[in-house]
Amino acid sequence: MVIYEPLLPPFEKVVRNIEQVIVGKRDVIILSLTALLAKGHVLLEDVPGVGKTMLVRALAKSFNVELKRIQFTPDLLPSDVIGVSVYNPKTQQFEYKPGPVVAHIVLADEINRTSPKTQSALLEAMEEGSVTVDGVTRVLPQPFFVMATQNPIEYEGTYPLPEAQLDRFLLKLQMGYPSVDEEIEMLNRLEKTEPLAEIGPVMTLDELLGLQRKVADVHVSDTVKGYIVRLVQQSRAHEAVYLGVSPRGSAALMKAAQAYALIHGRDFVIPDDVQQLAPHVLAHRLLVRPEAKWDKLDAETIVAQLIARTPVPVQGRR
Repeated sequence: MVIYEPLLPPFEKVVRNIEQVIVGKRDVIILSLTALLAKGHVLLEDVPGVGKTMLVRALAKSFNVELKRIQFTPDLLPSDVIGVSVYNPKTQQFEYKPGPVVAHIVLADEINRTSPKTQSALLEAMEEGSVTVDGVTRVLPQPFFVMATQNPIEYEGTYPLPEAQLDRFLLKLQMGYPSVDEEIEMLNRLEKTEPLAEIGPVMTLDELLGLQRKVADVHVSDTVKGYIVRLVQQSRAHEAVYLGVSPRGSAALMKAAQAYALIHGRDFVIPDDVQQLAPHVLAHRLLVRPEAKWDKLDAETIVAQLIARTPVPVQGRR
């Protein structure tokens, strides 16, 4: 997918900053910013070595916010993620030692390699925006953004995320391999310098928080809301779908479309926004029937069919 529409200047500056590190993935960068603005989270599913970690690190440096990385393994415990209370003999009190989830941006690497119990600890923090240790609830810093990765190839010894937990991610993205020219450009940049060390912040934390608040002011007309609902309802009636998109998916698509419109300098959502985002918002929320593979149908193909089948409304702002 190639995005040609001009961006709002502050976001163009952020995108160009990240593009100094990530070559040829402008659409993925914009979609990651969309999730961050919408206060959602991203699941990056792709093979190792295509730049997933670099993308998150460049994003954090662009806003000068705290980044923490969690390497998920089968022996990781929930307390290793959210933190633990430790007894201090000097004060004779328990003191909370924050886990790595207490940060502005969290890279959850290979989330499907840890147990469901530990996965749930992270996903609860994503949903609630807080962690609870020993009965005390602590609010996480804002903005709070999780980018989780998983390898779609190696499934041995993994714990796939169930549908209810996949539903917690606003977007599911793929980086994909670079083209020949893009890979050559990457090597040119790496020949003498480390691009990540060369970039710095281009937007302050307060500016980012202010833009997050502006997302709610982006207008969504009744016509566009109806379009979103018809797309989602079509997913529940599709012959190859066992479980369609939930109402949470409708809300997620609308919120993502608001953020996407703001990034492109508009104060209203258009049907094109919905179409651009639907594959990334809806596909991982579908449960496809096993027999559909004989017709070479996967979730992404089904979402493309839903978009093709659903009449696009005439644009209006009311």
